[in-house]
Amino acid sequence: MADRNFTVIENEWITLKDGTRLAARIWMPEGTEQNPVPAVLEYLPYRKRDGTCARDESTYPVFAAAGIAGVRVDIRGSGESEGVIDGEYTPRELSDGCEIIEWIASQPWSNGKVGMMGISWGGFNCLQVAALKPPALKAVISIASTVDRYNDDIHYKNGCHLSAQLSWAATMLAYQSRSPDPALVGEQWKEMWLERLENEAFFMEEWLEHQRRDDFWRHGSISENFDGFPIPALVIAGWADGYRNTPIKAVEGLGGKARALIGPWVHKYPHFAWPKPRADFHSEAIRWWNRWLRDEKNDAEQLPQMRAYILDGPSPALRRNEDPGRWIAKDVWTSPEMRNFAIAGDGSLTAGASSAKGVGDVYLRSPLDTGTAAGEYFTLKPDAEMAGDQRIDDAGSLTFETHPLLEAQDYLGQPVLSLDVACGADTANLVARLVDIHPDGTATRVAFGVLNLAHRNGNARPIPMEKNHKARVTLVLDACGYRFRAGHRIRLSLSTSYWPMILPPPTDPGLTIDTATLSLSLPLLGDHREIVVPQPANPNPLPHYVEHSPGKTRRTVERDMTKGLTHYRIYEDTGLSEHPDTGYATQDIRDETWSIAPGDPHSMTGRSTWTCVARRDDWSVRTVSTSRLACTQTEWITSAKVEAFEGEQKIFEKSFEKRIKRDFM
Repeated sequence: MADRNFTVIENEWITLKDGTRLAARIWMPEGTEQNPVPAVLEYLPYRKRDGTCARDESTYPVFAAAGIAGVRVDIRGSGESEGVIDGEYTPRELSDGCEIIEWIASQPWSNGKVGMMGISWGGFNCLQVAALKPPALKAVISIASTVDRYNDDIHYKNGCHLSAQLSWAATMLAYQSRSPDPALVGEQWKEMWLERLENEAFFMEEWLEHQRRDDFWRHGSISENFDGFPIPALVIAGWADGYRNTPIKAVEGLGGKARALIGPWVHKYPHFAWPKPRADFHSEAIRWWNRWLRDEKNDAEQLPQMRAYILDGPSPALRRNEDPGRWIAKDVWTSPEMRNFAIAGDGSLTAGASSAKGVGDVYLRSPLDTGTAAGEYFTLKPDAEMAGDQRIDDAGSLTFETHPLLEAQDYLGQPVLSLDVACGADTANLVARLVDIHPDGTATRVAFGVLNLAHRNGNARPIPMEKNHKARVTLVLDACGYRFRAGHRIRLSLSTSYWPMILPPPTDPGLTIDTATLSLSLPLLGDHREIVVPQPANPNPLPHYVEHSPGKTRRTVERDMTKGLTHYRIYEDTGLSEHPDTGYATQDIRDETWSIAPGDPHSMTGRSTWTCVARRDDWSVRTVSTSRLACTQTEWITSAKVEAFEGEQKIFEKSFEKRIKRDFM
């Protein structure tokens, strides 16, 4: 079947039970009249016509040539689909997904077996839809996703408020505000567009109403009931991405139903991700689909539970095109043996707890702009979006490090930090970073973790700290797969700020850290075998479109020494590009600034403006959406504005504004 021909159906309407029509693009193998085929669904709000078309066109023709239909569907209220989107991973979205699967399985060209896959949103909802057990869904591939929506997504992390929450709300407001393509939906395009603009929500308002792990976040978190998850799942992530924990949590929770693959990558599909080496995702996926959608007896069931790329001392760089390392496999994943470190009397980080003496109580109050080398929570490019040289952030941190290592040390899993701390307020943020110190002093971030101390006993019911009394806290850092080379040093960096990645708490009391109680446990790699993960044959799998103007990227930090302000600025311009087959041209510009006065947590502000352009011949539309976040000691202050233009005429304007009580955050 490898060379089988196929056709592309540019737009197929799937009518739901409530009459709403969802738009699908389908890659259909030929010969289905005699031989019905399995199908793979990807179900997203990111617009099949323009937002994901390049990556869709890199994968679904390969699937179709292998005899697997690809069905790419726009979520209700996005792209060309009718209606209005009502949030992230809502019951309606997941119910619609089940209806789509039922529709696919009932088509005459279908063999009745459906797979579902995706990255990020699509990686989330394929797991969530699978948990609802639609009968025709037989397997999933989930990339850069989560099993815990509260702690491993873009909103909150261990009770800390991620700035990415505003960035993401701004992104979704921009996506929601875009017009459908008249070439696909016809004369009703403007009516559909105005319905979206009039009825769309500013998602951040809802997210901020849920600052603790309540039923809102438990919905869609498959970790709430791993035992009820019914089908095989291939779970993929990259060490350079914010979703690096999910493959480990999936194999721990799902056991033999899950297989994990973790590479060095940013938030991209493995066959075109950076840093290299890449993985041949197409072959991986086709093997997976053939096993579970065709009952082909291949080696998919024999895949190791864990395949991971162990980074071998990469250095921070302006662009990390390729990271040194090696692929390893663990046929069965078990909780790793931990190597314990403590603080010795000389202040060094030392293996073994018996020599722990510490250096007594240490007071730490990091400048509020500590963290500008953190990079993005989820990364799309291997440049300044990745964590930079940590010496910048270590200057505002309390650091402990080993003596130069006599031999290399390999780790795979989640580090754990325990210590006694005290503060003079209801809460404070604690940040821990595991750092590789190269012989020349260069500092590579290996893993990090954050904790809102009011969440020290769990995220569902915050408990204020007893002021100036020590409390035992445990902080689980994000997963890593890493070799510390001989001659390098392992550093533990502690700070009370990590801005702008996490936003400051209501007050800035600082922390007293009892160094004698500090224990750092690192997960040993343990028994494993070296493997080869094949790379894709095509080094440039994405199609090239007509470029009318080039893209631009800027990311800067400015410290205004006269006003006492730090500004963190992001500018991303995709450039104007046109699909050669459809004549549809688009351009997106993100202009975002975060500001803070290093001594005043209430000075924090964030603003993100998106300008989105679409045009074809003499038709053009544009939206400008601006989202803002500020705070007082007791409230979060949100606002947003959307303007829509047909040609140069403004046809719509809408504003949002809301103040929301801070909840120990």
